Amino acid sequence: MARESRRARLDQPRGSVRSPLTRYDPDTFGRVSERVSRFIGSWRFIFLMTVFVVGWVTWNVFAPNEWQFDPWPFIGLTLMLSLQASYAAPLILLAQNRQADRDRILYAEDRARIDRIIADEDYLTREVASMRMALGDVATRDFIRDQMRELLEELEASSSSDRAPGRDD
Repeated sequence: MARESRRARLDQPRGSVRSPLTRYDPDTFGRVSERVSRFIGSWRFIFLMTVFVVGWVTWNVFAPNEWQFDPWPFIGLTLMLSLQASYAAPLILLAQNRQADRDRILYAEDRARIDRIIADEDYLTREVASMRMALGDVATRDFIRDQMRELLEELEASSSSDRAPGRDD
C-alpha cells in the first residue's frame, strides 16, 4: 500500500522536479543575453574579431615553427569561431524572444489605448448628435436676430404708413 501511494498516478499531473541546474533568474539571464547580442551586433565586435583573427593567422604563419600553436589550415581557429557562434546564436535568439515579448505587450497596450480612443470618440459623437437634436428645438441667436429684424421692419413700415400725408385719423 505504501509503495502504491508513492507511485505516480496517471490521472494527475506530475509535480515539478526541482533541479539545482534549473535555478536561475530568467530576467537576469535575458538582460545578459541582450547585452551580449547588442555587443555581438556592434562594429566594435566586428573590429575586435577581425583583429583577433588577423592576429591568430599572422602569428601562426610568420612566427617561428616552434612558437606556432595552430599551423595551416588553422583548425584551432575554426573550432574557436564555431564555439563562439554556437553560443552567440542562442543568446541572440533569447534576446529576440525578449524583444518580441516586449513588442507583444506594447501592441496589446496600443490596442487597448486605441479601443479607449474609439469608445471616447463614439461617446462624443453621440453627445454632439444629441446636442444638435436638442438645439433643433431651441431658438438660436441668429434666429432671434432675424425675428427681431423682421419685427423692426414691420414696426417701421407700420409707423411710416401711420404718418403718411393725406390720411385721416
